[in-house]
Amino acid sequence: MANSLIQLRVDENLRLEAVEIFDKLGIDLPTAIRMFLVRSVLEKGIPFPMKLEDDSITRNAIFAMKEASRLAKEHGISEMTLEEINAEISDARK
Repeated sequence: MANSLIQLRVDENLRLEAVEIFDKLGIDLPTAIRMFLVRSVLEKGIPFPMKLEDDSITRNAIFAMKEASRLAKEHGISEMTLEEINAEISDARK
C-alpha cells in the first residue's frame, strides 16, 4: 500500500505538550497520529467521546417530569403524597 503524506499546522505549545506525553508512552508523534487514524477507522468515528454538555438529557428529563406532572393532574393525583401513591399501586396489584 502506498504511503500518503499528511501535513497539518498546530500550536507549538500543543505539539510540545503532546510530544512530551507521547515520549513518556514510548511513541513518537507520527505513531500517535497513525494510532488515532487506525482507531478511527476501526470504530468508524472519533475514537473518544466528543460532546458538549449533554443538554438533551436534561431537556428529556425536564420533559418527562412535566409530562408526569400533567398526567398526575389529569388523573387527579397531583396532590397525593408518595405514600398514598405507593398504597394505590399496592392496592391495584392485589
